[in-house]
Amino acid sequence: MRTIGLEEHFVTPDLLGYSAGSSIGQPDKWREASRRLLDLTGERLAEMDAAGLDMQVLSLTAPGIQAEPDPASAVTQAAAVNDLLAGLIAEHPTRFAGFAALPLQDPQAAAKELERAVTQLGLRGALVNAHTQGRYLDAPELRGVWERAEGLDVPLYLHPANGVDTPHVMDGHPELIGPMWSWGVETGSHVLRMIFGGVFDDFPDAKLLLGHMGEGLPYVLWRLDSRWGFHNHHGVELARGNPSEYVRHNLYLTTSGVCSAPPLLCALLAMGPEHILFGTDYPFEDMATATDFLRNAPISEADRAKIAHLNAERLLRL
Repeated sequence: MRTIGLEEHFVTPDLLGYSAGSSIGQPDKWREASRRLLDLTGERLAEMDAAGLDMQVLSLTAPGIQAEPDPASAVTQAAAVNDLLAGLIAEHPTRFAGFAALPLQDPQAAAKELERAVTQLGLRGALVNAHTQGRYLDAPELRGVWERAEGLDVPLYLHPANGVDTPHVMDGHPELIGPMWSWGVETGSHVLRMIFGGVFDDFPDAKLLLGHMGEGLPYVLWRLDSRWGFHNHHGVELARGNPSEYVRHNLYLTTSGVCSAPPLLCALLAMGPEHILFGTDYPFEDMATATDFLRNAPISEADRAKIAHLNAERLLRL
């Protein structure tokens, strides 16, 4: 069975210094992850072969271009890394595809770069690492990026990164900051900002990818709808009625970084098998562990095939 991973990270030497991993991971773990991030073909391809992973859809690791404070520099860096990625894919077209990096510091330039990356470089969408200098994807000035993504029929993949600040409840507990806890909470909240901010009412065919088995959202859909029926709406009304309708219509999730049957079964029941795709979260999780989990998960063979490759082939036209 063909297997395609959608959350597969890399970095370039010029951008490695932006990464938050050095402040989150144990020093030896971060050194090893950095080495693997920088390795684009050698050890990576060997590990893919050993794990039975046919293709990686590569994306720049967090926070990527979005950590750059200067908009002009972000535009230049995004173009350069997208060109590099397209060149790598051209050398290994059956093993790699890619998501573009976008200079969201300059929304107009970001929309243009998305179009160039898709129509000229052959990339399959874009990956966004959380906020961009405090700006989230529901910002009115980013509607042009969504318009371009919907028009091109490509997804945006929302990946976590460090927040603008530390929530008060986590003060004094740095162990909670990062992928173990805070990133998932903030990313789920970012998605809700987009739903209640009208992004998917403005662009009803837009597609958003979300890793880590949906950052907890599949688990709380009933609760979201129930409380939306109770809460003061503060002037916000949803064209689809309930928040769960957007999660089921506009969102697609990957299994990246979660090799556990209960959340997978929850996601299947909440979202349906057509909205779940495979990912390994390489190099931060073990590739072979992820593929073994997919092969042995207690799901039907039809659903396994959809998750492993059919949904990716359809969504990304692979």
